[in-house]
Amino acid sequence: MGRIGKRILEIPKGVDIKITPEGNVSVKGPKGTLAFDFKPIVKIVIDNGKLLTNIEATTGEAQAMQGLYNSIIENMITGVTKGFEKELDLVGVGYRATLAGKKLQLQLGYSHPVEFEPPQGIDFEVQGGTRIKVKGIDAQKVGAIACEIRLTRKVEPYKGKGIRYVGEVVRRKAGKAAKATSGGKS
Repeated sequence: MGRIGKRILEIPKGVDIKITPEGNVSVKGPKGTLAFDFKPIVKIVIDNGKLLTNIEATTGEAQAMQGLYNSIIENMITGVTKGFEKELDLVGVGYRATLAGKKLQLQLGYSHPVEFEPPQGIDFEVQGGTRIKVKGIDAQKVGAIACEIRLTRKVEPYKGKGIRYVGEVVRRKAGKAAKATSGGKS
């Protein structure tokens, strides 16, 4: 039986959570407001500044939904209080990022610059021309935009050029010259 759904979530000061009978949770905090629709299979209860997710049936689907909703609500609380951010590094000669207003422009070795218009609630920040920060209150949107940016120039395994997450380990392959001198048949 899962334990994630049984966590008791503390509601910090300055955060207002409203639950409607139609199955909608809205979380309002200092950074903004997030809303989420949930299935009635899970009951969400607020008691003395604590939030609980309960289920009546013990089916696998109900337990999975309880854990999922508990994690989603926890991310919503974190988003409206602290926010989320993903950092990307541009690795390669001539690769650089700039901001044109709110748009992110990337020079990635293509014949044209690649532009990203931030959706509502997402902000870009560029540091040193090669580091991009994607910031927002919605964890799913931040991750999706960061992934979309990363896919414009995947990291290639021979030289390691491309866009990668900060701290991502890229496994490098040996090139032809290294394979030829490794002692195989000539």
